[in-house]
Amino acid sequence: MRVLMVSSNGGHFWQLASAWECVRQDDVRLVSFKTPDVESWVAAHGVPIDWGYHPTNRNLRNLFRNALLARRILKEFSPDLIITTGAGIAVPFIILGKLLFRTQTMFIEVFDRVTSPTLTGRMVAPFSDWVVLQWEEQRKFYPKGVVLGGLLWSSSRLERTEDPSTVLSTGS
Repeated sequence: MRVLMVSSNGGHFWQLASAWECVRQDDVRLVSFKTPDVESWVAAHGVPIDWGYHPTNRNLRNLFRNALLARRILKEFSPDLIITTGAGIAVPFIILGKLLFRTQTMFIEVFDRVTSPTLTGRMVAPFSDWVVLQWEEQRKFYPKGVVLGGLLWSSSRLERTEDPSTVLSTGS
């Protein structure tokens, strides 16, 4: 399976990296920002990466540039699944992936947003085949979401099933 993992740097990236064990045997490509934390992880894991444009907050120029990047990567790599934790860089990848390329999409809501949904979540959840939640309380914002639990400390609970449509599940 071809998996495209997309996130901004910092906490979004580390939460996405926690899902690495589920997809590392697949053909994986990463999109993030060129910052020391991401560069260090990529060097340690040898994952092919494409660098996105930032900042993304209130920056229409970089939204457009990231949309062009998304179109190019989605066309070249042709992923079976896009997984993201946000933030802004995820929007063009999820929307274009779903609408233009009919790619399966998974949005993982970040751990620290318990009392309100993220802007990214509100934008991409309607285009996501799966919305993964880290808190039961997040279900009120995403009624069809699946509660997985905290990715940052429970990566050992992540497992891959034989059914390719089930990529992340809770362990016992």
